[in-house]
Amino acid sequence: MHHRTVAELMTRGVVKARRDLPFKEIVRLLAEHDVTAVPVVDDQDRPVGVVSEADLLRKTADQADPSGRTPVPHLEAWERAKAEGARAEQLMSAPAVCARPEWNAVEAARAMEVHHVKRLPVVDETDRLLGILSRGDLLRIFLRRDDAIRDEITGDVLRATMGLTFSEVSVDVREGQVSLRGSVEYRSQIPVIERLCRSVDGVVSVDEDIAYRTDDAEGSPATG
Repeated sequence: MHHRTVAELMTRGVVKARRDLPFKEIVRLLAEHDVTAVPVVDDQDRPVGVVSEADLLRKTADQADPSGRTPVPHLEAWERAKAEGARAEQLMSAPAVCARPEWNAVEAARAMEVHHVKRLPVVDETDRLLGILSRGDLLRIFLRRDDAIRDEITGDVLRATMGLTFSEVSVDVREGQVSLRGSVEYRSQIPVIERLCRSVDGVVSVDEDIAYRTDDAEGSPATG
């Protein structure tokens, strides 16, 4: 199976900010390029952090409300330092959580989830910036055509990996939802087939109705 890599999904030609870029220039950069965040890079083009709209808005939130209707929010020391910052290196969230171009979509999605970030700068082996991967980029795999998903499951999963034929297990894919129907020799094959199908890029869900002839988990013949 071919899993789309970060290199295939990422956005190249990244909009980026130098460490000394002033606050207003960052706001202008975001507005001009219609983005919500940019990586901050050093002189060797290595990401050192990411500055986002959320980082910039701390400056507004830290100000007193002229109407007196809302109190000034409590900020931790590090949050207050960022709210008072004037340059990218003072405002950014750091360190930058980065991805490698050879990662697959699952690895990138897990990194975003674990680190609670919405985007990942992508770096090469020398940590220089290559591109940026957003949640939207990852979601593009779900735009994959149903026939492409069906062909991969039939050819790569069922035939090449599991040694099955179309007459044994049929595959139907609609809007990324996979339906498997048929029968196999061993009960233990069924969860393997389902797991492999779920790992195919673009699959939203898997519904299986597969019978088995031998319950190898129990060591006795059975009918599924």
